[in-house]
Amino acid sequence: QVQLVESGGGLVQAGGSLRLSCTTSRSIISLNPVGWYRQAPGKQRELVATIISGSSTKYADSVKGRFTISRDNAKNQVYLQMNNLKPEDTAVYYCSALLMYWGQGTQVTVSS
Repeated sequence: QVQLVESGGGLVQAGGSLRLSCTTSRSIISLNPVGWYRQAPGKQRELVATIISGSSTKYADSVKGRFTISRDNAKNQVYLQMNNLKPEDTAVYYCSALLMYWGQGTQVTVSS
């Protein structure tokens, strides 16, 4: 069993930035793919960004150039730096590992 704990969500104005963090209970090196998904009200959960393996990453087209995923292997943490946020980025953001384990989610709200 792997526990994932997210932090860093909140309310921000359009154009602002937030940084999400996810701490894993197991060595993050063993948890690829590891990344972030989001779910807006009335919509399906969707991929935001993921680390597939090593330095290989994948981003949703809607966040390319604005969001950056990274990780700290020593701290067993994965991050999502979100810049130039838009109202349509409003959602609950979930950390995911191995496509099997999920965090509890953290709310991101972007006001216009």
